[in-house]
Amino acid sequence: ESFAVKSSKTCAMVFYFSICEPEYVVYMGKDKYENEDLIKYAWPEDVWFHVDKLSSAHVYIRLREGETLDSLSPQVLDDLAQLTKHNSIEGNKRNKVGIVYTMASNLKKTGDMEVGQVSFKRTNEVRHLKVETRKNE
Repeated sequence: ESFAVKSSKTCAMVFYFSICEPEYVVYMGKDKYENEDLIKYAWPEDVWFHVDKLSSAHVYIRLREGETLDSLSPQVLDDLAQLTKHNSIEGNKRNKVGIVYTMASNLKKTGDMEVGQVSFKRTNEVRHLKVETRKNE
């Protein structure tokens, strides 16, 4: 498949995948309530992905020991960007979609925010990708 999904299961109402080459665990919320749970229970080594300026699933990849936000390979970043884009109703219909990603520990959640909504503690720690074309196989 285009997202290199090896297996898909449901655990505690949140989808998770193993993507391969190299293998990572990926978590994704199917709606804003599951996104909220993922915000709440993210691990320090999780990286959060979202379509920039559009509604989308929250997608997390769990880094392996010794990895950093900036050491993810271009192939893994592309797979996660495509998965994130694919799980955005509006973003999935477009080309040239922006994707933002950051460490989950950089997500900021305040009491006045909508369910599933986040901002960032430090904007300089947010990375940006562009998905030029759709790969919706």
